[in-house]
Amino acid sequence: MLQCLESLPRRGKQWLAVFVDACVFAVSLWLGLAIKLEVFWPQIADHSMAQLYAVAAGVGIASCWGCGLYREVTRYVGFRFAFRVANAVTVATIILVAIAFLVADRANGIPRSASVIFWMSSLIGIGSARALARYAIRSMSASSSSRILIYGAGDVGAGLLALLAQDRRSTVVGFLDDHPDRIGREIRSLRVYSGADVTAVVRATKANAVLLALPESSRRRRRELFDQLSRENVKVMLVPTLKEIADGTSQIAALQPIKLEDLLGRPPIEPMLDLLTKNIASANVLVTGAGGSIGQEIARQVLKLGPRSLIVLDNCEFNLYNLEKDLRAQCANSTSIKIVPVLASVLDRVRLERVMSEHAIETVFHAAAYKHVPIVEMNEVEGVNCNTIGTLRTAQAAIRTGVRSFVLISTDKAVRPTSVMGASKRLAEKCLQALAAESQGSKTRFTMVRFGNVLGSSGSVVPHFEDQIRRGGPVTVTHADVTRYFMTIPEAASLVIQAGAMGRGGDVFVLDMGEPVLIMQLARSMIRLAGYREKTAEFPGGDIEIQCTGMRPGEKLYEELIIGDNCGPTEHPAILRAQEKFTPWMQLEPAIERLEAAIDQHDVARVRSLLRELVSGYLVDHADFSVGANSPLDR
Repeated sequence: MLQCLESLPRRGKQWLAVFVDACVFAVSLWLGLAIKLEVFWPQIADHSMAQLYAVAAGVGIASCWGCGLYREVTRYVGFRFAFRVANAVTVATIILVAIAFLVADRANGIPRSASVIFWMSSLIGIGSARALARYAIRSMSASSSSRILIYGAGDVGAGLLALLAQDRRSTVVGFLDDHPDRIGREIRSLRVYSGADVTAVVRATKANAVLLALPESSRRRRRELFDQLSRENVKVMLVPTLKEIADGTSQIAALQPIKLEDLLGRPPIEPMLDLLTKNIASANVLVTGAGGSIGQEIARQVLKLGPRSLIVLDNCEFNLYNLEKDLRAQCANSTSIKIVPVLASVLDRVRLERVMSEHAIETVFHAAAYKHVPIVEMNEVEGVNCNTIGTLRTAQAAIRTGVRSFVLISTDKAVRPTSVMGASKRLAEKCLQALAAESQGSKTRFTMVRFGNVLGSSGSVVPHFEDQIRRGGPVTVTHADVTRYFMTIPEAASLVIQAGAMGRGGDVFVLDMGEPVLIMQLARSMIRLAGYREKTAEFPGGDIEIQCTGMRPGEKLYEELIIGDNCGPTEHPAILRAQEKFTPWMQLEPAIERLEAAIDQHDVARVRSLLRELVSGYLVDHADFSVGANSPLDR
């Protein structure tokens, strides 16, 4: 029957409420007269009792309508609605007393004291009817709703409870918290449990979802909870932080699935505005490799910082077209910033010099590179030509045209490299270090920024895993113990911009990236985030299997960010400066010339030999893979 009532249209429910209230008012009048006159069927001389009950019902309904009782949704009625009921019943009682006083004498009229009983019984009857309906609706909804635990018994968690109390699809069954002063207390009659016993609490309360009302700085705890709860097939959702709400990136009522960046185990790196704007505001900026993932994000962030002009250079026409369209849409309300797309190669020294000279470039962000480890490993000459020679020619063009700041986007794979990609990037770093020492009187400051894998960038492990999960698996990992440092694309771009402002010449900057992430665990987390279960020998009924495929040429088991121990702090608490040994330009230049000659002749063996000679620790022989492996696709 409740389901039939629930399925009624809004107008039908309103008429049902009117009928119930009319009955309540009529019964209340009968009860008042019966108690006062001490008879079960009261009679008033010269009056029809049916007419009296009809008048009481009509006056009561009119009062309730005027006080807005029928505009309220029953399942959401609360304390304020009780005031409306009291007002409506009081108005109805006053009107009935007035009618009784005007149309009847004291001997043959309605007893005045019966009005008090009428008022009390009407108030109780209408309030009880609404409360009963509200309870029935919520009980019916609770049987099919999600059972939710809120992790975080602070102000955000309490506010979330008030919000969810209005949601028929969810039932909050308790709180979890790590603060000892909160454990054991109650919030709105719901107990606060210890977060240390999260698995036991989930089982005891039969919860199927946990909402994390934790500060953004608790990312390590988020990752731990996700790992614990996903094993219990419990859905994990995040409550937006106050910063996200203030920034307009989330709404107060917006619950969101936990994201990969929430599993990094460290808080996001907050940028420093003075460092961001130092080399950008009112400057002419060039971004090479602007069509790539990092290059695009650098260009977008640079545009927000108010440059005089932004020159985006790439050798892929399609990527350049898409980027220019996005950038022009981004600054649609500002016509003062000049955006110039340049289709060119970083190997074309004449073209580079002309672009830098014509646009009076003051800051260069060099993101142009081939970065996919296995592809570069099979195309050594092209990889070294782009990553090393392309960087050198861009840097030399910057010196000749008087560029103030030149920032190279490097990689953790440049540290003790085991791949052509890593070795070519380390050699590019050495070229800039040598040029920085050689050209002390030059205006150009060379800076290198070294960071780990970037979540979601093209060719990275994350989109690769997403594609495999979308296809139903298996998810392939090269080694069960492989680890990587991770950061988000916006973090990487922000780091690059800020590091360029701190460079003194020849500096290598690295980010304090927290703890490395186990790629096997990343794969498991992504499977769970997608709503699937891992298929294992212990759980053959799972959805997606993880397979270890073996290490590939050039891949490492783990990555490093620093060569040696000479690393010190900077103005930014999360950015470190590494002072590393380098080869003077007078010694390096002849070797680079030999490398260019080998590239021109496409002499692969000679290119590899020169890389081994120029880059300390580079392993050319990949027969022994005991040093490492990586996820199927590298950054």
